[in-house]
Amino acid sequence: MRDILFTNYYEIVSILLFCIGFATLFLNRNLVKKILGLGIAESGVYLLLASKGYIAGRSPPIITEGIQDPSLYINPIPTGLILTGIVISVSILAFALSIIVSLYKRYETLDLDEIMRRVRSEE
Repeated sequence: MRDILFTNYYEIVSILLFCIGFATLFLNRNLVKKILGLGIAESGVYLLLASKGYIAGRSPPIITEGIQDPSLYINPIPTGLILTGIVISVSILAFALSIIVSLYKRYETLDLDEIMRRVRSEE
């Protein structure tokens, strides 16, 4: 059991990061903390993809010295997915933060329940 934990520590850390982010996302009423939780959960997913895409003893998929055997290189697809995910998540986080700034200017609070109460009272 102990050997399994030490060989899969990337997966364990990524699951812990995702759980921490997921719990932060759903248990906090503060909108900024929710966005931070989303970022932490995304980091856990990226770490899991990176750990699954890496194969010990293999090199990056850059052909050098004429060696074209694919079994000597790691799979580049997880790396591409991670880079694409990071670009998309930064865009989403920036958009969400801009919406939060607009909500704060209008309602002067970051508490989601309070914002919902004020929206209902405006109707």
